[in-house]
Amino acid sequence: MRQIIASIFIFGVTVCGFQAVAQAANADAGISPSANMEQRAVDLLQQYVRIDTINPPGNEIAAAQFFAAIFDEAGIPYEIAESAPGRANIWARIEGGDEPGLLLLHHMDVVPANEEFWTVDPLGGEIHDGYLYGRGVVDDKAMGISHLLAFLEIARRGQPLNRDLVFMATADEEAGGLFGAGWLIENRPELFEGIGMVLNEGGGGVPSSRDGVESLLFNVEVTQKIPLWLKLVAEDTPGHGSMPRSSSSVTRLVKALARLLAPDLLDGPFAPEIGPAVDSYFKAIAAGFDEPLKSGLADIEAASRDDAFMQLLQQQDPMLHSLTRNTCSITMLEGSNKINVVPPVASAQLDCRLVPQQDPNEFQAELTSMIDDEAIRVERIMGFTSASSSADSELFRVIERLTAEYYPGALVIPSVVSGFTDSHFFRDAGILAYGYDPAILPVEEMGRIHGNDERLSLENIQTSTRMTLNLVAEMVYDH
Repeated sequence: MRQIIASIFIFGVTVCGFQAVAQAANADAGISPSANMEQRAVDLLQQYVRIDTINPPGNEIAAAQFFAAIFDEAGIPYEIAESAPGRANIWARIEGGDEPGLLLLHHMDVVPANEEFWTVDPLGGEIHDGYLYGRGVVDDKAMGISHLLAFLEIARRGQPLNRDLVFMATADEEAGGLFGAGWLIENRPELFEGIGMVLNEGGGGVPSSRDGVESLLFNVEVTQKIPLWLKLVAEDTPGHGSMPRSSSSVTRLVKALARLLAPDLLDGPFAPEIGPAVDSYFKAIAAGFDEPLKSGLADIEAASRDDAFMQLLQQQDPMLHSLTRNTCSITMLEGSNKINVVPPVASAQLDCRLVPQQDPNEFQAELTSMIDDEAIRVERIMGFTSASSSADSELFRVIERLTAEYYPGALVIPSVVSGFTDSHFFRDAGILAYGYDPAILPVEEMGRIHGNDERLSLENIQTSTRMTLNLVAEMVYDH
């Protein structure tokens, strides 16, 4: 997942405390899992983390074979498709009635991890002090194991279903999904016939405080900023480093980047652009903040025109700030490969994220105009369209009801995320997709995603496994 769920301030509440209450108060909520299901979740997650699916290169075939062995043992038919050598996707289906099918989706690839900065082996799946450590534990392997065990339990019961249930694990999400979910939708569209909804990553629980009362907030991601990855390529006369010219590819590039870094806060293509989804989201979470953020988020349309407020928001919560506007981060630079050579070509790569209502073509044209240099061309590396899912659905209502059973008083809200997931592929195809995982992550734990010492508590793993099973059961069984 190329993002972290928008952060909410924590007011002295502990995740373990919430989960202990949930387990005690809801021991009999929903259907009961198999006796060893929650421990099996921990064991399988350890095995899954130890499979190296770092992207690049991905090598998701190894993880697909891990799932294949489990399906073989359970006697469940499945299929594996490679979009490229080693870039595998796997799925299995339990057929049911005529209601729109439910797809349980997660990605098998993970981002790199620098072992030098970890206190444990990033691919070791080690358990310390009640936490399971490993790259991809949160993003996105734990949710994948929860999906798997719910799917296996439903298959084991053998009861009639009101809809098809599909388990799917895909490749390449961390690099855009073009070898994974995107490839499957383009090359195997028949897999998604009859599928009406997708449960994917992108949302979850965070400790919060509403009007001074400790509580929980569960985000259900319904839309996301649009990724637009661009490359600026500058060309000019090369030469010797000892004889600088009035311009070069490098100086042109540096000047262009300076223009992108220094627009006025309330001017240019990076000015605040508050869309309906962000406005609704901020209103829903405003009560969890102290003043002046509380009032500002409650009326972000007006507050976004206040320079001082927007600077404060960026300082205290850059994630929320990024939802208020288009953004571009300079992430890669390339010039000469020798210190005394002025290169003919210099380039920079930009990770731009656009607000949901922004047209990517218009933004790229505005960016080109802003650079204002005919010797620099703007190339598109990757870009997606804007898409969203309505919160008015049976699946959203089941999420609300189940969350209330486990965590009385918790707030469930449709949310916007600053990064992207594979959900946009399905929304573009007209399939409802939600980002939701029952795990509860404090802000400090979210910071470990894509960072050092990524981890998830054993309580989170076990409670999320139980909740996921009950969520799936609510959707596939008639009551």
